[in-house]
Amino acid sequence: MLKLSIGIDIGGTNTAIGVVNQEGEILAQEAIPTPPKKLNPRAEQAVSEKLLKDFIAEIARVIKSLSEKVDSPGEIVGIGIGAPNANYNKGSIEDAPNLPFVGKVAFCEILSAELNGVEKIFITNDANAAALGEKIYGGAKDMDNFAMYTLGTGVGCGLYYKGNVVYGADGFAGECGHNTIVADGRLCGCGGRGHLEAYCSAPGMKRTAFELLARDNAEDSLLTGYSFKDMTSKHIYDAAVEGDRIALKVFEITGKYLGMGLASTIHHFSPEAIFLFGGPVAAGELILDPIKKGMKEFMLPIFGKREIPILVSELDLGKAAILGASALVWNP
Repeated sequence: MLKLSIGIDIGGTNTAIGVVNQEGEILAQEAIPTPPKKLNPRAEQAVSEKLLKDFIAEIARVIKSLSEKVDSPGEIVGIGIGAPNANYNKGSIEDAPNLPFVGKVAFCEILSAELNGVEKIFITNDANAAALGEKIYGGAKDMDNFAMYTLGTGVGCGLYYKGNVVYGADGFAGECGHNTIVADGRLCGCGGRGHLEAYCSAPGMKRTAFELLARDNAEDSLLTGYSFKDMTSKHIYDAAVEGDRIALKVFEITGKYLGMGLASTIHHFSPEAIFLFGGPVAAGELILDPIKKGMKEFMLPIFGKREIPILVSELDLGKAAILGASALVWNP
């Protein structure tokens, strides 16, 4: 009988759920809203518990529905979940800043109970899931030691070493997006300052653009017509392609800082290669060239004796979240 897995990606806005075979084909999928974080602090715990209960019940309903939609009969052998602040070791989501669940939530245990005792349920953060997806379905199939950086609303990092994602003693290893690159720098979404994520995420690129626009009085820039809310990294890319000096400078600064972060990862981990995944990577050489230049500038010479490729992920941007989560089942 065909062996299938369920991949679940819990994002800040939507949660994607899919049935996946071992070849990486998504046979059926559906998206549901993720509960918004709009809590009254005085009723926080009660509201959180109700939202969690309803959310998990809805996930269970979709899993059952999708399983019935698959044309080929198969056995669901397990469920993999990618989520913010997920702890693989404990099967929990803990203090996720963009989710409305308070404190530590035993997510796998609660979902298992909702599905009548399904045992093989695994959870990890989205960057770790992306690393597994790259190993199982993408360009890292023949690698035993690599890093995966995910660039989007935040900056995540998954480390893969000799058959396993590196989770560390507490399940949270790999938070390279929160390495400090500028002492007392920008405020990060986590509450810290000067973190890589504050400069190299999509919101970080916007902040760089607005700082440059204000500093350089660049009224001739193609980016001057956008509010902070409306501007996207795609707008910055389009302006850069047109030769806009502010947009080009944004990519130069972002790439340099990201190169600094990659150099730090190389110092700690010495990977065969580093994969990049996410919307900003679609800019191609506009961002890859300054990344490589920055990495070389900040990397110890001993690591330059061999080439450490910076590779764009081979995973489809629209499918990667579900595929990465489902890969937890095949490589727990």
